Amino acid sequence: MPFLLPVVMGVVLGTLARYFMLKVDYRQYPSYPHGVVTHLSLGFIAAVLGAVAVPALLEEEFAAVSFLALAAQQFREVRSSERELLFSLDKSELVQRGPDYIEGIARVFESRNYLVMITALIISTVTYSTGWVLGTIASILAVLVSNRLMSGRRIDDIAKVRPAKINIDGANVFVEDIHIMNLGGDETRKTVLKRGLGVILEPVNDNERDTLANTGQRMAIVHDAASQLGIYKDVDTPEFTPLVRRDTDTGRIALLILPIEMDMEFLIMAVKGVPVLESATRKPLKSKAGKMAED
Repeated sequence: MPFLLPVVMGVVLGTLARYFMLKVDYRQYPSYPHGVVTHLSLGFIAAVLGAVAVPALLEEEFAAVSFLALAAQQFREVRSSERELLFSLDKSELVQRGPDYIEGIARVFESRNYLVMITALIISTVTYSTGWVLGTIASILAVLVSNRLMSGRRIDDIAKVRPAKINIDGANVFVEDIHIMNLGGDETRKTVLKRGLGVILEPVNDNERDTLANTGQRMAIVHDAASQLGIYKDVDTPEFTPLVRRDTDTGRIALLILPIEMDMEFLIMAVKGVPVLESATRKPLKSKAGKMAED
């Protein structure tokens, strides 16, 4: 059976590739172990489809290849199911992710199955053509490339993040000179001054200025910061909800948050590590009008 080794290597190493792409971090999604089992099972299916594609073509079993189209439809359903699940879970969050962040997560889970399929296809093809040694090397390279493709930009790539002082003028709360909100109660204002931390995000260029202006990106920033440092609020204290506001003159972004862990160094680290959402990315400098306007 000349195709046995290529198919087995494609399936096993393709599934392993999905395992290495599966990360359960501070966001606790996918949940362990049920979400992990679900995504590993889908990764196994994707690996099987990718591994058998070339043998099916060589054996002129064209009907088998048509299952790739069915798999693509199934993986699109993965995005829909993940989106619906995350929207349901988001309702119970003290600081919500927001629809843009949820859509980004759903797209990632769909695209990872395609990466597994392509990885298994490459491994199976190389193993059949050259042997298991080069097939193993191809698997390592394919996993590295897959992980590289799944790593996107972070806030640290598009903005300078620095600490900023919180100021209160009457009922108005500012982070440096950026107005955040109005607070009526004296005790509430004292709590904000005592426990609040502020940071300023300065975009590195006009492209990133428009990216930071996106409300979905700002929701992702406050959600990730609150997830990692905790949040000093409950369902009946909406005035302690972390907020991000924009200086419309310069494009700077100000974050005010009341974390459980009041450590500015870790807050800046958390903000720098927030992913840049695909749906929030803007490139006005790619257009002639945007470039001329910048000049």
